[in-house]
Amino acid sequence: MLNDFFKYQAQTTPHPLAMEISHAKGSYIFDKNGKSYLDFVAGVSACSLGHSHPKVVNAVKKQLDQYLHVMVYGEYIQEPAIELTKLIAKHLPAPLETTYLVNSGTEAIEGSLKLARRFTGRTEIIAAKNSYHGNTMGSLSLMDYEERKAPFLPLIPDVNHIAFNCDWCLHKITNKTAAVILETIQGGAGFIEPENNYLQKVQQRCNEVGTVFILDEIQPGIGRTGKLFGFENYNCQPDIVATGKGLGGGLPIGAFTASRAMMQTLSDNPKLGHITTFGGNPVIAAAALATLKEITESTLIEDTLKKEKLIRQHLNHKHIKEIRGKGLMLAAMVDNPEITNDVILKAKEEGLILFWLLFEPKAIRITPPLTISNEEIIKGCKIITSILDNI
Repeated sequence: MLNDFFKYQAQTTPHPLAMEISHAKGSYIFDKNGKSYLDFVAGVSACSLGHSHPKVVNAVKKQLDQYLHVMVYGEYIQEPAIELTKLIAKHLPAPLETTYLVNSGTEAIEGSLKLARRFTGRTEIIAAKNSYHGNTMGSLSLMDYEERKAPFLPLIPDVNHIAFNCDWCLHKITNKTAAVILETIQGGAGFIEPENNYLQKVQQRCNEVGTVFILDEIQPGIGRTGKLFGFENYNCQPDIVATGKGLGGGLPIGAFTASRAMMQTLSDNPKLGHITTFGGNPVIAAAALATLKEITESTLIEDTLKKEKLIRQHLNHKHIKEIRGKGLMLAAMVDNPEITNDVILKAKEEGLILFWLLFEPKAIRITPPLTISNEEIIKGCKIITSILDNI
């Protein structure tokens, strides 16, 4: 199987971890040798309810017995998609009530950018330096990391950048700007939180010049930061909110939500302004609906802040300089990239899954399932500190 993995499946790095999976349950992943791994990554913040959560599995099985894909998005009335979008609207402030379901977070970003340009009639997009919004051509265009973009140029034009948390930079948002797009918490840059009401100031500036304010909630959304949506922590409200990852309960999904008036501009002049075959797939929507219900009807959201405190308490170590982030979206910052690599690779040997961040080499990702127990948190933290003791 290992040889076939390298021969037939496209690789994203020269050195993938290449763990051969047998099954996964709760907070654990099991390999073909029967070894268990405590998961502190949750599929890079995607498996909100852990692995094979019974409510998600049952929702999928029920939908499988009814129907799978029947028609391209938006033509037929399919109950799972309707109920999901209705529940999303219930938990978002007005006028954010209309959701377009897609297949991934990066597609949600693509749709959001198109919607902003269509709605405003403008072209300029402003993104943050060190941002990450996905890897399709539009999403990649938002990045300011020239080394990553260079092999794929030319990308979409008229994209400019401001520094995250920079109040002075806001003057660059003008009446020529279609949209400002930011991650609510910068992910790949090292889980950087907004400071001093920064997002509120961005929203105010966008309102002044008629610019659409887009927040990327693909990673901080769906309960991971102690609120259902990360922006609820920061006294602001976007015009468009993009979600993904944790919404699907382990299945692929993306969504972007806006006012009904704004979203209707994608339906005409031209028709099919945005189109997807499998967006809103009934099986995926059923899984997402079960996930969102469980997260909003339980204590999981408020528990994330208690679990954050527990992690911070048990990761008190001389080699950890700080822990960035909020809730269960955390990054342990160490002295140098070599320590990061040692901890992640040795933790795997010790039965703990950790991972890297995209741009910040001194960060150790800690994004476990929201369902992780206190005992599992303490167990994982002990493995990390034990490894650090021997560095």
